[in-house]
Order: sequence, then C-alpha cells, then structure tokens
Amino acid sequence: MQLSARTRRKVVPATANGGDSADKLDQLLLSSAIGNGEDLGPFVRKAFASGKPETLLQHLRQFSRSKESEIEEVCKAHYQDFILAVDDLRSLLSDVDSLKSALSDSNSKLQSVAGPLLASLDSYVEAQTISKNIDLALKSIVSCVKLMELCSRANHHLSNNNFYMALKCTDALESEFSDKAPSSTLKRMLEKKTPSIRSYIERKVNKEFGDWLVEIRVVSRNLGQLAIGQASSARQREEDLRIKQRQAEEQSRLSLRDCVYALQEEDDDENGLSNGVESDSNGGAGLLGFDLTPLYRAYHIHQTLGLEDRFKQYYFENRKLQLTSDFQVSSMTPFLESHQTFFAQIAGFFIVEDRILRTGGGLISKIEVENLWDAAVSKMCSVLEDQFSRMQTANHLLLIKDYVSLLGVTLRRYGYPIDALLDVLSKHRDKYHELLLSDCRKQITEALAADKFEQMLMKKEYEYSMNVLSFQIQTSDIVPAFPYVAPFSSTVPDCCRIVRSFIEDSVSFMSYGGHLEFFDVVKKYLDRLLGEVLDEALLKLINSSVHGVSQAMQVAANMAVLERACDFFFRHAAQLSGIPLRMAERSRRQFPLTKARDAAEEMLSGLLKNKVDGFMSLIENVNWMADEPLQNGNEYVNEVIIYLETLVSTAQQILPAQVLRRVLQDVLSHISETIVGAVYGDSVKRFNINAIMGIDVDIRLLESFADNLAPLFTDGDANQLKTALAESRQLVNLLLSNHPENFLNPVIRERSYNALDHRKVVTISEKLRDPSDRLFGTFGSRGAKQNPKKKSLDALIKRLRDVS
Repeated sequence: MQLSARTRRKVVPATANGGDSADKLDQLLLSSAIGNGEDLGPFVRKAFASGKPETLLQHLRQFSRSKESEIEEVCKAHYQDFILAVDDLRSLLSDVDSLKSALSDSNSKLQSVAGPLLASLDSYVEAQTISKNIDLALKSIVSCVKLMELCSRANHHLSNNNFYMALKCTDALESEFSDKAPSSTLKRMLEKKTPSIRSYIERKVNKEFGDWLVEIRVVSRNLGQLAIGQASSARQREEDLRIKQRQAEEQSRLSLRDCVYALQEEDDDENGLSNGVESDSNGGAGLLGFDLTPLYRAYHIHQTLGLEDRFKQYYFENRKLQLTSDFQVSSMTPFLESHQTFFAQIAGFFIVEDRILRTGGGLISKIEVENLWDAAVSKMCSVLEDQFSRMQTANHLLLIKDYVSLLGVTLRRYGYPIDALLDVLSKHRDKYHELLLSDCRKQITEALAADKFEQMLMKKEYEYSMNVLSFQIQTSDIVPAFPYVAPFSSTVPDCCRIVRSFIEDSVSFMSYGGHLEFFDVVKKYLDRLLGEVLDEALLKLINSSVHGVSQAMQVAANMAVLERACDFFFRHAAQLSGIPLRMAERSRRQFPLTKARDAAEEMLSGLLKNKVDGFMSLIENVNWMADEPLQNGNEYVNEVIIYLETLVSTAQQILPAQVLRRVLQDVLSHISETIVGAVYGDSVKRFNINAIMGIDVDIRLLESFADNLAPLFTDGDANQLKTALAESRQLVNLLLSNHPENFLNPVIRERSYNALDHRKVVTISEKLRDPSDRLFGTFGSRGAKQNPKKKSLDALIKRLRDVS
C-alpha cells in the first residue's frame, strides 16, 4: 500500500567534482537523460559518430552500478511492508470465518421467516395480473360501446340524410379506432365500411346537386323574368313621374295661376328584388324558390371529404354547359316570341351566380364569373346582330331593344358591364329609324288617301281634347261649344298621331341605351320624317288629289294647323328627351313643311286665279274709247269683287289671317297684272282718258275691297294687300298724271312708279288718245296750242324709246 502511494521522483544528477572534464559532463548528461526518461538516440549517434562507443557503454555500466544500491534499498523497504501485509491477512482470515458463520445463521433465520411472505407475494402478483386483465377488458368494453355509439349515430345521421354529421362520426371512428380497434374484426369492419359510407354520401349529395342543377334552370328563367319585370315597373314609375313633371312644366309655361305641385310618389317596391328574390341571405328559398341549400350542402360535404377543388371544377363545368345550352335560339319559334325567355334565362343565370359569388365561400371565383359573363355578352351580341339584320319591322326591333335595355338595367345592378350590348343597340339605331320612317310613310299615305277634304266635326269634349288639345293646335285656351267644327280635316290629327308616335318610339329606342343626350338624334330623324316623308306625301296629295277651290282651301288650312303642330312636335321631343324647352327652341329650324305649304297656297291661288280669270274675261267688254268715264266701275270688277267677298267670308272661317292675306295678295296681284296685260295686249289698239278713268274706278273698288279686309289683318298686312295692285295703280296714276315725264326722274320713279316696266309704259302710252286731239295732234289745226300733257307724254315716249 505504501509502494503504491509513493510518487515517482524526478532524477536530477548531482554535479560531480571536477566537472570540467568532457567525460564527466557526458556521463552527467547521460545520467540525467536516463533519469528523466528521455530518448538516448542522440547519445548513441553521437558516440558512433565520434567513434567512441566504448565510452558510451562504460558510462551506461557506471550508471547501472550506481543504481544497484538504490534498488537494494528499495527492496529492503518493500520487504518490511510485505511482512506486515501478511500479518494483516492472517488476522483478517479469522474475522472472515466468524463472519461466515454469522451469515449462515442469519440466512437460516431469513429462510424460515420469508417463506410465508413469498407465498403471499405470489398471490398478490397473481391477483394484480387478474386485475390488469379485468381493467383491460373494461377498457375494451368501453371502447366497443363508444365505437358502437358512433356507428349508431352515423347510421342515424345517414338515415336522416344528415351527411355532414355522418361524416364527422366516420372521421371520429377512423381517427380514434383505426389503430386502436378492440378487435381485428372491428378493425376490418371499419376499414371496409368507412370508404363505403363516404362513397355513399358522395353519391347522394351529387344526386341532390344534379337535381338542383335541373331545378335551378327553371328557377333562373322565372327569376330573370321577375327581375326584368321589376326593372320595367321601376322604369314605368319614372316615366309617370316625368309625365307629371312635364304637365307641371307645361302648366307653368302657360302661366296658369293655379299652383301645381308635383309630389314624388313613395316607391314601395324599390327594394322589391332584394326583398323578394333575394330574401334569404343564407341561400334559402326566396320568392320563387331561389334555394341554394342543396348546392352549399354538396359543397360543404365535398369540403369535408377533402374533394373541394374537384367539386369546384365539377360545378363550373356543369354551369358552363347550362349557359351554353341557354344560348341556343330555336329556329322553330320566331325570335320576337322567344326573346323574353332567352334573355330572362340568361339574366336569372347571372343573378344566381352573383349570389353564389357573394355567399358561396369561394365556390366560384370572380374571374370565372367574369369569363362566363364575357361569353354570354359575346353570344347575346351575336344573336342580336343576326336577328336585327333580319328584322324588317320597326316595332319588332323596338320591342327587343326595350327588353334588352331592361336586361342591361337589371344586370347592371349586380355589377355586370353591359356596354357591349348597348353598343349593338346603338349600332342599329339608323336601321330602326329607317324602318320607322318606312312604317310612318305607309301610315301617312293611308291617312292622306282617306282624307275627304272636309272640316272635322267634334261632338264631345273628349274628342276635342284628343284631336286638338293633345297636339296643342288650338288657337284659343277657351274650350268651344259643342258640336264644334274644326278648321282642319281629319287628316291633321291622324298625321299628328303618327308623328307623335314616331317621336315616342324614337325616344323610346334612344332612351336607356347608354346615351344621356340624344335629342339631336331624335330631332334629326324628326326633321327627316317631317321634311322627307310628311312634306313629300302632302306635296303628292296636293299635286294629284286637289281639284277644287274648297279642297285647296282645306289643304291650305290643314297646312297652317300643321305648322302649329310642328312646334308641338319639337317641344314634345325635347320634353321626352329631358332637355329644357329653351334649348329646343334655340335649335329650331324653319317650318319643315315649307314645300307642301307653299304648294298648297300656290294651288289655292292658282285655282282662285282660274276662277278670277273667268270674270276678268269680261274686260273685253270695256269701251276703251268711251265718251265719258264710268262712275260705278266696269262689269268685270264688280263680278270679281262679289266673288272675292264670298270667298273671304268662307275662307276666314278656316284659313289663318296670314294665309288668307298671302292668297288674296297673290290673287289681287294677278288681277292687277291682268288689267295691265289687257291694256298692253294686242286686243286693245287704242284707248282714251275716259277708259283709263274707268279703270281707275275699278282699281279704287279693288283697293276699297282690300281696305274693308283691314279688321282681319294687322295694319302692315292690310297695306301689303293693297300693294298687290301696285302695277295697275301706278300705271293709271301715270296715265292720269299731268306730268308723265316725271317717270324719267329716278327719284320720282323709284317712289311712285317702281312697279312699272318702261317697255310696257312706252307701248301703253302710244295707245293713249286725247279727246281734244284724237290723233295726238297729227290731225287738226296747226295753229292751235299743243296740250301740255300730250307734250309731256310725247317727250316721255321719245325718251323711253331712246333708252330702249
């Protein structure tokens, strides 16, 4: 023990006396290296290198001998220790024997005491094992009971078609008992039945979804019809409000004293679509059975089954196929009869898709709905282009346009863009108006052909309101007594109704088409209707069917009434187009029926001239070389005035003053030209002053006739009527003048003789014979003094001949 406890000491060589020698130094170094356990290789190499290995051996022997004494001392020390250890072992041996005997005794006692305990322990271990088995059995039973309860609940949910809860029970069975089944039989049962249940549920929900797909097509059509119908009702309410507003504006324009209030009606059905069609925010049944429960149930079940993406794709493909099927236009049914069903089906489809997009929890994406809408818009535009190109009736095109615009209004509420549809409608604007013009041309032709050129008789106030007030062609705000004979024939209200219908149809087509300001378009086609259709039809009627003065007078009266009606047409178009009347008045052109009006007045004037010519033929009976002037006028003028007075008494009942004035002015101008023509013509070879004075009386009678008509006209119109006789009056004044050479004075001529032609003056002046000198002094006394008037007249004739 002491040997092991000792530590090894490091050998440090002592310094030898006389360490000056090299051998001693080498020996010391070698001893130090050996004592320190260093490598002796360098010493060996050095010894051989120096050729002195014997010295190295000698040093090694010396070192060995120096250590022998140390070894001996160590051995002696260890020997003493060994003796002591042996003594200790001998004493320990006796103690071990004593301990062995004690242990033997203790073992015997332990064996005798522990026997019964070991038996009890064995019984305890056995009981504990039985208890564990019982616990395991109880756990198995509880697990089986829980499994059977889950199975029972799953079967119950399946029998009640509560598929989601059945799937939850199935998932619970699979998660809790797939690896912990109490028995292999139950485990096999679970492995077999769980996929079967899921497959069964998937088939059932797919069948319900298929039934929903079939049902939703019918629901979509009814839904679209209801939504478009509500849009139509809303539009009608807006139109009613506009009508009331226009009536209020019209009454205000007429400066009525009664206050007019336009109350905005409460729109009880403003949210009719959302309250009816979309009453169930959870996708339940709405007003038309708009039920999304089967769809959402199928979607939820597929989400639970982990088949969400597959169901989304399945749903999208089926709905896309349905939409494609909805695009089919039957060739067996006219599109006019089927267009409402066609568009209502598409509208309902996208109303449903909008609801599913908002409440379906990602069943369909916004991009997918937009793609479906783009396809639908493209197809609808194609169908409209094709159908519009085939239509030849304006009313059919208008009906379809109105329904398409209602479709656009309906779907715009759901955020669908409808610009492409509106572009198609705008594209066919010109064709529609051409068809409308063609229809109106036929109607106007039929209305004019049925005209009997008789004043219209109205027996009841409603007839007056329908035929006069509704077109604002009355001349007074006072309602006349009935029966009332209108100054126009039945053609006027018939044509007014046709034009008004044209305006309303034009505005109806242009309205709700994406254009807010369309009055210019309506006005353009209204100008065409009036200027090309109505004007040409009236012109044709005047040239082909008017044969008498009464007919011509009636047509002229009709034209005057139509002139007032045209003002109403433009105001009506402006009101329907929603622009202020002052703007419409600024854009007004001249009367569009100018050609027909002028033709009617020319026809009336021509017929009157023909009548007057019959009386003017009596001018041949005038004595141009009368011995004395007539005091009461010639026969022809009396007959003419009697006829004109009779004419005026009749004409003023139906013809406006302006028209009557223009016609009479034309007739009087013709009479004046006839008188001048008679004097100028070859039938009158010569005449004297007495005959001219008789003509002066005739002209004064005609002027008196014009003056008597002054109450019918304004002062300016009455003066214009007298100017129609200017040529004959100026001619008579010139011939009766004492200084006829004043005709040569430009100032006097412009003031007093501006209607005379100098060539006619020369010819007529040459025919004048003075009674005092029947041949203008050619024959008679040469010494007599020449008549100053004759001299002036001769000078006038000479100067005019020189000018000619």
